[in-house]
Amino acid sequence: MKFCSHCGAPVELTVPPGDTLPRYVCTRCAAVHYQNPRMVVGCIAEWEGRILLCRRAIEPRYGLWTLPAGFMENNETTAAAAARETLEEACAEVEIERLFALVDIPHIHQVHLFYTARLCGGRFGAGSESLESRLFAENEVPWQEMAFRSVTFALTAWFEDRRLGSFGLHTTDLRPLA
Repeated sequence: MKFCSHCGAPVELTVPPGDTLPRYVCTRCAAVHYQNPRMVVGCIAEWEGRILLCRRAIEPRYGLWTLPAGFMENNETTAAAAARETLEEACAEVEIERLFALVDIPHIHQVHLFYTARLCGGRFGAGSESLESRLFAENEVPWQEMAFRSVTFALTAWFEDRRLGSFGLHTTDLRPLA
């Protein structure tokens, strides 16, 4: 950040009075510009025992597979964001069930949330951010072609919980790969 979004003056990175972390502070109006983690929200949409995946048509990770997910918008709930992203990326309406996985990724300033969901009517397609979308049984999932470790974590936990017959809430912290 170089300029204040309130008045346009330059900002400097400093610890504001009463704070403990460096923040961008306007040199003219003293506005403090907080930067917080971004929320990525999606769902594990199931239809007849298979999971809906999308092959990415955008960077990062173009051509690799992922769950339908994306950045949460202002003025929406996390569940609504998961349903909206599924509609946008996979042209699929879903019935959101429950929060299933929370993945902290501090080194890229993100938190990923995945809900379990039911695909409505088994209908889906490829949205503008997807090359294709498909339903996969566990033994068909292209594990070596997954776009994101958070998705691999959530899917692995989902298939394990399905085997156990009980779905819980799964959390993890992902650190940079060495």
